[in-house]
Amino acid sequence: MYFNKNNKFYHGIMFHHFHDDGIHTKGQGSIDKDDFYKMINFIGRNNILDADVFFEKFRNNKLKENEVCITFDDAIKCQIDIALPVLEELKIKSFFFVYTSIFEGKPDNLEFFRYFRMNYFKNINEFYNNFYKVLDRDLKSFFEKNSNNIQKTKIKFPMYSIEDIKFRLVRDIFLTKVQYEETMFLMFKDKKFEYKDFSKKLFFQKRDLQTLNNLGHLIGLHSHNHPTLLEKLNYDEQKNEYEKNLSSISSILDKPKNEIRYMSHPCGSYNADTLEILKELGIELGFKQIMTIEQEKEMKKVNNSFLEIAREDHAKIYKRMN
Repeated sequence: MYFNKNNKFYHGIMFHHFHDDGIHTKGQGSIDKDDFYKMINFIGRNNILDADVFFEKFRNNKLKENEVCITFDDAIKCQIDIALPVLEELKIKSFFFVYTSIFEGKPDNLEFFRYFRMNYFKNINEFYNNFYKVLDRDLKSFFEKNSNNIQKTKIKFPMYSIEDIKFRLVRDIFLTKVQYEETMFLMFKDKKFEYKDFSKKLFFQKRDLQTLNNLGHLIGLHSHNHPTLLEKLNYDEQKNEYEKNLSSISSILDKPKNEIRYMSHPCGSYNADTLEILKELGIELGFKQIMTIEQEKEMKKVNNSFLEIAREDHAKIYKRMN
């Protein structure tokens, strides 16, 4: 049974990566079509609301404690190829939260980096070892200084290994975005990985967004450039991220901006400025990335505000099922 004393409140179920026997290779955290079916059955089909129904019930304060919706982040092509046919077969309409620089031919390199580390190394730890070797920096004092942070993150995201957490700290805190990407591009060169050849394989195209919209799924905001720590941007930078995101989706779908009223926070990163900007843009439902109260964000409850609705990561559900 999916619901228990720790999750018996309305929330979203968060999905990212899927794999098959063809184009989309298996990687850290990915599931296949059969896993997706099993997960829906485990949650209980009757507990899963269509996105539009979830949104309307939320607005009218009528959601029940055992009602959830399905959400997808990042406009990753495997969601179209693997998850969408399952959704259509089971008649489930979902939220798709997309960042939009990909539709300008400028995707965030995060997916290229992920594909690279999953397909050009024997395992994730071999990738980490190779990365640190190429980086060639002394990280001992940095990890010691962040030991409490590492432990806190492990509690918040138990699906990540300690090595996963350390790597993300190096990527997001120790290095600048430019320094991190320079290191990755050096690794690409060493492995002869021509990353630009993989864009259509990894990301939505505009027609995918239009197809989802025509089928009745709801498209929402997820920033324009997908910064991993959006909360570190100043007010104007954050506003630009979401205004461009909104304009792009509105244009692609030929839909008025005021009809796009939902979002999810990229990498769960936001602050008071973010919430203020989203309110100004008319966003009425926002999803965070965890199922707990964050003290540092001064939350009073799990679903703390209409822009801080909890989501369960599919990886946690998969772990419980297995």
